[in-house]
Amino acid sequence: MLKGKTVLLGVSGSIAAYKTASLASALKKLNADVHVLMTPNAVNFINPITFESLTGNKCLVDTFDRNFEYSVEHVSLAKKADVVMVAPASADVIGKIAHGIADDMLTTTVMACRCKKIIAPAMNTNMFENPIVQDNMRTLEEYGYEVISPAVGYLACGDTGAGKMPEPELLLEYILQETACEKDMEGLKVLVTAGPTREMIDPVRYITNHSTGKMGYAMAKVCARRGAEVTLVSGPTALKAPEFVKTVQITSAKEMFDEVTGRAEEQDIIIKAAAVADYRPKYVSAEKIKKQDPQGAGGSVADMTVLELERTDDILAYLGEHKKQEQFLCGFAMETQDLLENAHRKLKKKHLDMIVANSLREEGAGFGGDTNVVTLVTEDEEVSLGKMTKEETASHILDAILARMARE
Repeated sequence: MLKGKTVLLGVSGSIAAYKTASLASALKKLNADVHVLMTPNAVNFINPITFESLTGNKCLVDTFDRNFEYSVEHVSLAKKADVVMVAPASADVIGKIAHGIADDMLTTTVMACRCKKIIAPAMNTNMFENPIVQDNMRTLEEYGYEVISPAVGYLACGDTGAGKMPEPELLLEYILQETACEKDMEGLKVLVTAGPTREMIDPVRYITNHSTGKMGYAMAKVCARRGAEVTLVSGPTALKAPEFVKTVQITSAKEMFDEVTGRAEEQDIIIKAAAVADYRPKYVSAEKIKKQDPQGAGGSVADMTVLELERTDDILAYLGEHKKQEQFLCGFAMETQDLLENAHRKLKKKHLDMIVANSLREEGAGFGGDTNVVTLVTEDEEVSLGKMTKEETASHILDAILARMARE
């Protein structure tokens, strides 16, 4: 994913430095070329050999190290870098960078970089809330740096509050957002739906389906990484909301209809990956429906409660009928039989530009898995994709959407 990308990690003097080792390892696994720069104080918290073992590159601490391959180290690394992240960033380093002080390898290299620069503060709560530190962070933001809000929790000093460095998984998302994809969707507004809906029977029970939301969440994440302004309307899932995406949580088909149709007009692309209920109970009991005693001779025939259903609003049909001229509408179809025939029928009936069809019978497709096997169906074309991760599938779907938008 990050092959050919150079990532610089700056590590300053903070107990949170140990987390950066996990971040460096994760970046290396994604094939990034990772270089770590440490302040002299940082080596008191973690040994440079740790980073050298994880990255395969020399960890730089001394600006005047004469045993290094580059003649002017900070300039050479700065030219190579695609992104630089200072994590943890102490109050000292934040203050230096904000005021142009370059007196060690880390600050000197950061000053020489023209790429995106990300700061992850980590310090005592009182230090973080100090007006001088707050002013320094605002200054960095004014100069185009991205400052990540620290986590709130128990700190190493024993205090509780803001100042914890975020976990490596979140820091990685910031780096991926900057470097993983070309920003070929910049300026586009995209709405994605994901997950199931729940239709209430009574306060205890509901009707739903097996959708986990993974495909829709992958679509939203990849759209954001490619530069789009993304809104994700999601039914109930166990998934963490993607970073850099506006997530709107809903429960029922009616709620999804309202949220989607209310936002549809301003969208350039709408991708309907949610598994919305086609029916809901006509009557919802205010109290829990109690199990009835068996009826009939000898009590052997159980009484059956009849659940009367009614149709939900068809969101995709509504969007197709009200689609703007330059808007691209992509639906999803999951079938157990006659996959392509049903997909073409749905494409035409609901006035879609594309439909992504997959079958529950296909190995590697269906609900809950981390892979998918789909066919992209348009009015004049069918393109079958092999078994891929859901993020890879999302990338191919977006490639096809952008290609057709450019053609029209």
